Amino acid sequence: MAKARFSAAAAAVLLLLAGFLSASCVRADATLSAPLNVTIREIEVNSAVVTWEILEGDPVIGFAVTQQKKDVRMRRFIQEVNTTTRSCALWDLDEDTEYIVHVQSISMGGSSPPSEPVLFRTPKESEKMASKSPDEVTMEEVGQAAQLRAGELIIIVVVLVMWAGVIALFCRQYDIIKDNEPNNNKDKAKNSSECSTPEHPQGGLLRSNV
Repeated sequence: MAKARFSAAAAAVLLLLAGFLSASCVRADATLSAPLNVTIREIEVNSAVVTWEILEGDPVIGFAVTQQKKDVRMRRFIQEVNTTTRSCALWDLDEDTEYIVHVQSISMGGSSPPSEPVLFRTPKESEKMASKSPDEVTMEEVGQAAQLRAGELIIIVVVLVMWAGVIALFCRQYDIIKDNEPNNNKDKAKNSSECSTPEHPQGGLLRSNV
């Protein structure tokens, strides 16, 4: 147990040291202005997106984002160069936790001063589920609904085809029965004539002697 705690503490110290070294390796550029209008958007339980703006004309080639929990010294340092994006995803966040974010612009000469700190809090899982509107539909739910509709259409088509086959079979059997009716009538008439009183070969009726 003690060994696990020591390993966790050592990992935390190394992460803090790596963030400090990364931040210190970026030289300051006095000609750059700090990013403006830093905003946290799309706040989820375990993620968020930070956006910002820069002054027109600043030779910005990248950005650096510093993220840390409130009242905690350990920081996460995110840096990206050769990009013109003005946003960055924050991931692996803890739910119901307050975070502080700074943003810096990066040029060929170094980095700008950090922006004003932005504080935000991630919601609880239960709060996120409760805040979801009944009318809000996610892409996953749309895909499931489309699959259900496709399945229902397939079932309806199969049932209609089966009914059409039954009706066609019935009509065929009805036509066969109808075609056989004249032959049946002729057979009945023939049978009835054969069953009538027989006549004498010479044309007279047979009479019995009294």
